[in-house]
Amino acid sequence: MSGYEIREAGRGDSLALTEALVEAANWDALRMRPRVTVLADPVRRRYIASWPRPGDAGYLACDAEGVAVGAGWYRMFQADRPGLGFVAAGVPELILGVRPVWRAQGVGRALLQRLLQRAAEEGHQRISLSVERGNFAQRLYTSEGFTLVEARGASDVMVRSLR
Repeated sequence: MSGYEIREAGRGDSLALTEALVEAANWDALRMRPRVTVLADPVRRRYIASWPRPGDAGYLACDAEGVAVGAGWYRMFQADRPGLGFVAAGVPELILGVRPVWRAQGVGRALLQRLLQRAAEEGHQRISLSVERGNFAQRLYTSEGFTLVEARGASDVMVRSLR
C-alpha cells in the first residue's frame, strides 16, 4: 500500500489522535481492547486531553482521500501526572498508532522520523515512549535508536537521545 501524506496535527485533529491511541493499544489482534476500555483509562486519556497543549507536537498520515491512517505525537508530562513512558519532567513522551491495514508500509517509521526531527529542532535532549513487550513496533523503535531503560509490568520504557 502506498499513497499517504504526512501533515501536522492541529486543533481539529483530536478524533484522529484518539483513534490512533486506540490503535496503539490494540497492536495485538488476539487481545483487542474495546475502544471504551482504552479511553476509560485515565492515564491513556492524558495523551489526548486538551489537544494541543503548549509543548505538544504531532503529525497525521493521511490517505489519498485525506483520511487519517496513522498519527504520532508527543506530549510533556509532570511527575505527579505521568504518562506510561514517563522518565523525567522536560522529556517529551511519544505516542504512535497506525491502522492495521497500513502497518508495515512505512507509515509508522515516517511519522516517527518526523517527530524525532521536530523534537530535536525544538531543543529536546531525549524523547521517551512505552511499548508493550511483544509489540512488533519495538523493532521499529530499536532500529531508530531507542534503547530500553526500564521494564514496567508488561511494558518497556524506551528512550532515544536527540543530540
